[in-house]
Amino acid sequence: MTGAAWTGLLVLALALAMTAGRAEGAGPAVAAHRGGALLWPENSLLAFRSALALGVDMVETDVHLTADGELVLIHDPTLERTTTGSGPVRSARLADLRTLRLKGADGAATPEPVPALGELLDALAPTRAGLLLEIKTGSEGARYEGIEAKVLALLRARGLVARTIVMAFEPDTLRRVRELAPSVRTALLIGRGRTQRDRVWPAEAVERAREVGAGHLGMNHRLLDADVVAAARRAGITVAAWTVNEEADIRRVVALGVDVVITDRPDLARRVLDR
Repeated sequence: MTGAAWTGLLVLALALAMTAGRAEGAGPAVAAHRGGALLWPENSLLAFRSALALGVDMVETDVHLTADGELVLIHDPTLERTTTGSGPVRSARLADLRTLRLKGADGAATPEPVPALGELLDALAPTRAGLLLEIKTGSEGARYEGIEAKVLALLRARGLVARTIVMAFEPDTLRRVRELAPSVRTALLIGRGRTQRDRVWPAEAVERAREVGAGHLGMNHRLLDADVVAAARRAGITVAAWTVNEEADIRRVVALGVDVVITDRPDLARRVLDR
């Protein structure tokens, strides 16, 4: 089989998992949030490899840019919460981050280093799993100059563009991604909003996704209801629910008809879905 044919099969498999699974009784796709943040150190290679070993359909992660232009996997714009370091990610070089260790859920240091995006892509390459990749901003929402182009270049170099959905809360980030690579799949993320001004009401979410050309919508599961899912269906937009960690909540979003369950407990989600 040629490389192009193999890539085509992977794209088809991922599309089926996200859009047709429920109709065929397979249920939604399961995505390990930060690799499974309640099971292993979040955004660690240990977490991603362990989640892949569980057989998840996707892994989800966050990417920031270092002072020397390297893409690293960490959720916060600062180092204190999840690593043994301190200060902004954008002020550290990759070599600096290599001396740090990730913390576990209990706050204690683990042997795990802060990984680079390329390391996760290498772990994903021999599998069939997809990638939900959130492009983050720095402190106070400041953009990392050129981060979108760097992400896309690395995905192309590893041959994983077709298996990736690039996500962001910021519409401008998704617009830049689409300007650089119109065929790349994108997802607009919707949360509760830090203030009344930046809050997006559930009824507006689907229209916001359409405005930025996103074919996917990722929403805080507490905001999701049947009307949002129905509106997304009419618009041809797939829906991912985050971050769904309790059995009752998993069952609720599955009943609503979401396409992806993003969870810190991929083991629990798989058990609930009998997969």
